[in-house]
Amino acid sequence: MAKGGGEDQLEGRNVVLAALTASKRVKRVLVDDRAKPDDKLRTIRKLCSEQKASFEFVPRGRLKELSETGVHNGVIAFAEPLPKHTLKEILDAVDATGRDPFIVLLDEVQYEHNLGAVLRSAAASGVDAVVVPTRRGAPVGSVVQRVAMGGAEEVPVVREGLNSALATLKRYAVKIVGAEANGDVAWHEADLTGRIAIVMGGEDRGLGPKVRSRCDQVASISLKPDTVVTSLNVSVAAGLLLFERVRQLEVVG
Repeated sequence: MAKGGGEDQLEGRNVVLAALTASKRVKRVLVDDRAKPDDKLRTIRKLCSEQKASFEFVPRGRLKELSETGVHNGVIAFAEPLPKHTLKEILDAVDATGRDPFIVLLDEVQYEHNLGAVLRSAAASGVDAVVVPTRRGAPVGSVVQRVAMGGAEEVPVVREGLNSALATLKRYAVKIVGAEANGDVAWHEADLTGRIAIVMGGEDRGLGPKVRSRCDQVASISLKPDTVVTSLNVSVAAGLLLFERVRQLEVVG
């Protein structure tokens, strides 16, 4: 969040451009006064003019002082917060289109870089929403939105207790597939087509026992037998499963 007040702070040309393109929530853009003009900056300025958002050149030191990510690439913007959604709203909207819902749930993923990376993969693979627990889940702040590279604009993040979210998914006849080292089936053999939700465990402990018990199936990703590595990063594991669904849908249809 931006220093001083209830807004989202967006850092980097791609992130700011994605926000301006996706919505009209950007209100103010600050640009390094020594930045060389390029197509992205020109488009950002044009969209600011069209949306009546302020566009201001400032000293580079001012951006460094404001930056929360350390990687602003000469552009920082302030915007209204991302809209809030419920899982029920998302499922109703997807069902209205006649498509099968594709949901990701993160069981206590607490590192902002991991949430941002999952959102980036989610946007690229057609996920309809990412559900994050109301407690013990990473906030969608400047770091998450920077890492997501526009994914946070495209994929709604739903803040909901996972038990409640899993119950909602069951009511909507959505198959729930968990991901854990000791799964029932190899990740590439799990059926990820149709109405599906994929549940990823937290960084430290994987799926909680209550969450695992509500999964229809648990998929595992095999590692090299003699490696000292005991698990994959959650965003890497999520990426494998999300694009395995993409692959399966391409084969089916």
